[in-house]
Amino acid sequence: MALIPLDIPAGIYRNGTDLQSQGRWRDSNLVRWHDGTMQPVQGWRVRSDTPTLDITRSMKVWLDNSSNRWIAAGTYRNLYVYDDDSVQHNITPVGLTAGTETAIDSTSFGGGTYGYDPYGEPRPESTLGLSSTTWSMDTWGQYLVACSNADGKLYEWQLNTSTPAAVIANAPTGNVSMMVTDERFLMAFGAGGNPRKIQWSDREDNTVWTPAATNEAGDIELQTSGVIQSGVRVQNQALILTTTDAHTATYSGPPYVYGVERVGTSCGSVSKQGVAVVDMGAVWMGRESFFVYSGGTVQELSSDVADYIYSDINVGQMSKIVAVSNAKFSEIRWFYPSDASTENDRYVSFNYQENTWTIGKLARTAGSDAGVYRFPIYSNPTDKLLYEHEVGFNYGGLKPYAESGPIMLGSGDNVMSVTQMIPDERNQGDVTATLKTRFYPNDTERSYGPYTMGNPVSLRLTGRQIRLRIDTLIDGDWRVGINRIEVKAGGNR
Repeated sequence: MALIPLDIPAGIYRNGTDLQSQGRWRDSNLVRWHDGTMQPVQGWRVRSDTPTLDITRSMKVWLDNSSNRWIAAGTYRNLYVYDDDSVQHNITPVGLTAGTETAIDSTSFGGGTYGYDPYGEPRPESTLGLSSTTWSMDTWGQYLVACSNADGKLYEWQLNTSTPAAVIANAPTGNVSMMVTDERFLMAFGAGGNPRKIQWSDREDNTVWTPAATNEAGDIELQTSGVIQSGVRVQNQALILTTTDAHTATYSGPPYVYGVERVGTSCGSVSKQGVAVVDMGAVWMGRESFFVYSGGTVQELSSDVADYIYSDINVGQMSKIVAVSNAKFSEIRWFYPSDASTENDRYVSFNYQENTWTIGKLARTAGSDAGVYRFPIYSNPTDKLLYEHEVGFNYGGLKPYAESGPIMLGSGDNVMSVTQMIPDERNQGDVTATLKTRFYPNDTERSYGPYTMGNPVSLRLTGRQIRLRIDTLIDGDWRVGINRIEVKAGGNR
């Protein structure tokens, strides 16, 4: 008999065929790996028991000058803030133009711009229909500044919960998003309704937008075939993502103020909120792959789960995709709508320290990392409440699990018998193990278990390959390392 370690590398691999994930984890939910050991993602609890009227699409947390904490949450037709006691306040600007909660495709006759594409050819989906409404939000000092892409105006809220956010005087309209730069300029994207135009206010004065010899206000139009999605601060630059490429705006001082350079082609962002900024730089989800910018030029980010993600995504609802960082665990998580859903119901997570990927099922539509608050905060589209995450082990009825791809028993030529498993678990009894066997890659799979982890677990199964599944039995902080199985030759088949 031989004792075989099931030394499965960390992370999920789900590209290509089932057999291509041989010896790797292939499916998961609510688990992560740290130092090669599998553990559960922690659970969540309600932060505020007052729901928003509609689904929250955007979120911003910040600390004011008096150390009061705030959460801003934007829906397609309202803007809310929550104070430090989790009390909700409606600060929707007077006269705000409501947008659309769910993206609307327009692929039929009459959709798109007349004469733009050759007759009879399908229109590109990126130019069709009406995207789901999102907000871009930032802080101007201690004040909140915000822009709904459906409304297009720039607003400022000055911390008075009885007063709604107000239009910033003299600011351009028709914007799709905005940001505050490191140099304290308010930068508007799609300014004046021009989807390629960037316009910025005077330094330290967001009410001065007309260029003059006495100020640093200005504008520039990107040379791009795409349209601007969003901008973020990274590497002392403003990184501007369009639907097709990426540009940086670098402060150079008067008279030009900002110099713009294209740093990547064929690397557009899938949505206005599909980018996160972490220590390694800006990382975002494109329409067919992931990208990273850490200075220099944009690089494509190799993903072990790209095939799975892009074959199981609702293309018509991609505008809802949101990226949220989780610095404590060196993760970026994208929430996206699966092919069978119109709402975000799944996630893909990238650990940029260990270069691993995980996948899972969880409905969240906006979020913010810990820092201002002790825990990350996410919005739930089902009950429209805000939740603290990475706290406790309550999963609202969901269960963490992981399942491997095929693991060959011996050389894979002969049928082998598995007689026992010796688990590597921190607290035996917290998880169960299920083993699934096949004689051929496309053979009927036979399932054995689930087995409560013992030392050892007696087994009686045969096959050429097995698949291992780990399920949570007791909600808690379990760990699973390198399990071992005992096998012996079982003859030919």
